[in-house]
Amino acid sequence: MIMFFLFLFMAGMIGIGIWGMKKTSSIGDFFLGNRSIGPWISAFAYGTTYFSAVLFIGFAGKLGWDFGLNAVWIGLGNAFIGALGAWFVLGRRTRIMTKNLEAMTMPEFLQERYQGRFIKMISAIIIFIFLLPYTASIFKGLGYLFEVYFKIPYDQILLWIVVITGIYLVLGGYFAITLTDLLQGSLMIFGVVAMVIILVGKANLLASGDLISFIQQKYAQHIPLEKQPNILQLASLVFMTSFGVWGLPQMVQKFYAIKNEKVIKTAMLVTTIFSLIIAVSAYFIGALSHVFYEALPLVDGKPAIDRLIPDLLTNYIPSGLMILILLLMLSASMSTLSSLILVSASAVAIDLYQGHVNPKASKENSLFMIRFLSAIFIALAYFIAKNQFSLIVTLMSLSWGAVAGAFMAPYFYGLYWKRTTLWGAKVGMITGLGLAVGLFFLWGPAKSPLASSIAMIVPFIVVPLVSLFTKAPSKQLLEKAFKDV
Repeated sequence: MIMFFLFLFMAGMIGIGIWGMKKTSSIGDFFLGNRSIGPWISAFAYGTTYFSAVLFIGFAGKLGWDFGLNAVWIGLGNAFIGALGAWFVLGRRTRIMTKNLEAMTMPEFLQERYQGRFIKMISAIIIFIFLLPYTASIFKGLGYLFEVYFKIPYDQILLWIVVITGIYLVLGGYFAITLTDLLQGSLMIFGVVAMVIILVGKANLLASGDLISFIQQKYAQHIPLEKQPNILQLASLVFMTSFGVWGLPQMVQKFYAIKNEKVIKTAMLVTTIFSLIIAVSAYFIGALSHVFYEALPLVDGKPAIDRLIPDLLTNYIPSGLMILILLLMLSASMSTLSSLILVSASAVAIDLYQGHVNPKASKENSLFMIRFLSAIFIALAYFIAKNQFSLIVTLMSLSWGAVAGAFMAPYFYGLYWKRTTLWGAKVGMITGLGLAVGLFFLWGPAKSPLASSIAMIVPFIVVPLVSLFTKAPSKQLLEKAFKDV
C-alpha cells in the first residue's frame, strides 16, 4: 500500500515536470518562471524551500530534546522573522530592483548593483562550494529515513530519490518546482497537523496532569540544569535560522520570480501561516519526545539523536498515517532540493558560463546548459551523499553561515542604501565568509550557530564603514537601480 502511494506521488512529480517543460522556452522561464508566479504558489515555494526533512529529522529532534519547549521559540522566529520579516523587508525592493537591473541571480544582482565584474564570479564560486554539500546532506537524511522504515538499502533509496528529483527539475525548471511546491506544501500541512494531533493524544495518556507541565518536568529529569543550553545558544539558533534566510540565494530567488508587487501582501500572509504551522509543530514534536523516551535511542550502543524522530514516528504513528508522514518528509526535502540544485546550477550556467565564458550564448544554448548542469549537480550531490567524505560533512555544517554571512549585508544594503560601494560589498563578503569559516574551525561544530550569527552581523558594520571611505556609485546607476522603489 505504501509503495503504491509513493509510486503515485512520484508519477505525479514526473507529470508536472513534463507540463513545465512545455512552458519553458528560455533560461528566464527555466530559472524564474518568466517572473510570472502568483501569490499562493510564491508563498508555498518559499515555505517548502525553507523547511526540509532536515528540520523534522535533525533540527526538531536534536533541539527539541536539548532545549525542551524553548525550541518552539526557534519556530516562532522562523515564522515571524524568516518568513514575515523577509517578505516585508526584502520582497518588494528585490522584485523591482532585479527587474530594473535585469538580474536573474544573486551574483548577477551584486554585479549589476555594484558594477563589479568579478564579484559575480566570486559569488558564484561561494554558492557552488557551500550549497552543493548542503544539498547532499538533505539527500542523505531522506535516504536514512526511508531505509529505517522500508528496510531498503540506503544506496537504492538514495538513487531512487535522486532520479525522480532530477527528472522533474531538469524537464520543467522553475514552473515545475513551483507547482510541485504548492502540492507538496499542502501535503506538509495536512501531515504535520495529523502528526501533532495523534502524538499529543498519546502523550496525554502518558502524562500525569497538564501536558505542558509534564513535558517541562520530564525535560528537567533528562537534561540536568547544569547541562541545559543557555540563552545565548538559543538566541544564536533563532538568529541563524531566521535572519540567515535573508541572505540565502535559494530563498531570495522567490522574490525575483513573483508576478508583481501586488502579490506580496497575500504571499507574505500565506507564508507566515505556513511557517507557523510547520516550524512550531516540528519543534513542539521534538520537545514532546521527552514524554515518550527516558533516553535517546541507541545505535551500536551509542546515543543517536538523528534516530529520535524516525523512531518516535515508527513506534507511535499508525501505519496508515505513516504513508502521509513519509510523503510529508519526501515533499519537504524534494522542494528544498530542487531549489538548491537550481540555484547551484545557475551559479555556473548563468553567472560563470553566460557571464564570463560565453556572454553571447544563444537562448537555446543557455537553456541546454542550465538543464545539463542541473543534472550534473544532482549527480554530484548523489555521489557526495553516497560516499560521505569527511571534508564534505564539514562543509555541510558550514554552509548556512558561510553563504548568509557572505551575502546578507551586501544584498540588504544594495536594496536600501544608495551610498553602498563595490568595495564595501566586497569587504563585507570577505568578512562574513572569513568569520564563518574561521570561527567554525576555532570553536567547533557545537558553536556553529553562534559563529554563523557573528558572521552575519559583523558585515552590517563593515559594509557601511568601507563604503563611506570609497568611491560612491554613479548617479546613472542609482537612478536605474532605484527607479520606482
